[in-house]
Amino acid sequence: MSTLEHPSTSIFSDVHDQLRESIRSFVDREIAPHAAAWEQTTYPDAIVRRMGELGFLGLSMPEEYGGQGGDYFTNIVLAEEIARGGSGGLLMGLSVHTDMVMPPLLEFGTKEQKRRWLPAGIAGETIFALGITEPDAGSDVAAITTRAVRDGDDWVINGAKTYITNGHRAGMMLTVVKTDPDAGYDGFTTFLIPMDTPGIVLEKPLQKMGMHASDTALIALQDVRVGPEAVLGEVGRGFHQIMWELQAERAIASAGCLAYAQRAFDLTLQYALERRTFGKPLGSHQAIRHKFARMAMELEATRRLIYATAADYAAGRYNVREISMSKLKAAQVAWMVADECVQIHGGAGYVSEYPVERIMRDLRLYRIGAGADEIMLDVIAKTYGL
Repeated sequence: MSTLEHPSTSIFSDVHDQLRESIRSFVDREIAPHAAAWEQTTYPDAIVRRMGELGFLGLSMPEEYGGQGGDYFTNIVLAEEIARGGSGGLLMGLSVHTDMVMPPLLEFGTKEQKRRWLPAGIAGETIFALGITEPDAGSDVAAITTRAVRDGDDWVINGAKTYITNGHRAGMMLTVVKTDPDAGYDGFTTFLIPMDTPGIVLEKPLQKMGMHASDTALIALQDVRVGPEAVLGEVGRGFHQIMWELQAERAIASAGCLAYAQRAFDLTLQYALERRTFGKPLGSHQAIRHKFARMAMELEATRRLIYATAADYAAGRYNVREISMSKLKAAQVAWMVADECVQIHGGAGYVSEYPVERIMRDLRLYRIGAGADEIMLDVIAKTYGL
């Protein structure tokens, strides 16, 4: 059963379904056939530009910047359908571009910043990266040590960012750094840094367990000089802006990773119906039937949580508790489903010829990125006063 046919899609209108069909057709033609090859080469920038031409990169962005002016659910549709293409790396790279950088740029940026960056990003001409994580600061954002110091009207930035998706292909990195060590949470500022700025040093791409189609960078910032126009919004608001951004990041991550797990389920169901063991279809064995029943139950329950949370988010209710629950539950269910799908495939699930091997490697990241499981549990607990 495809995502389009699931009964829990009441948040979607006919317009969303038409969009889904359009994106699905594009994915089937221009992404799915290349997903395996991109594991070796990473996906080409041309596919991002192509999506820009088709209007897929600014679905919920204002028309004045070249967007489609749609609602938040259009982003959910995009994430779910890109996941069907079987390239977790492309899904991750696009999510950073459309759902992690564009929203804070739109929310906090000046008119000049929006005019400079949003049209190029929506067209796919400039790819964006998000610079939060550092060698000694992951989930603990407040531990960031990359420093920006005033020099006249300019800022001079020194430090390092790591595990940066799109780092080697980006034209701009939205990055948070420390500007006042004595100001606590008000001592951070977000900058929009063109990646051709002198002093930005890209180390060789990091080799990863999964998401091979996506480039991941270690970036050194050595006396990187930017003007006041590079400050996103106001000086000292960086930590608060990133906390806001993380809600969007976690919301879209939950939808994307669950849809990717659904893809593994769909492929494995097809395999179980066709594969014969002990003289009958693999799926007719009770142990296998029960695995599918448990997976389907968890997928559907989690999807309903994600959609309910998305409806709140679209209405402007940034409920940290439910967003954190959705992200955590989706990541854990997706990993469980991937594990079971590989198990059902047996030896075939352990070789790269079958997509479930790649999907399992890709999905492991969701229990780490955008807030590790343990951080999500702590965030949820704190909302109850614990």
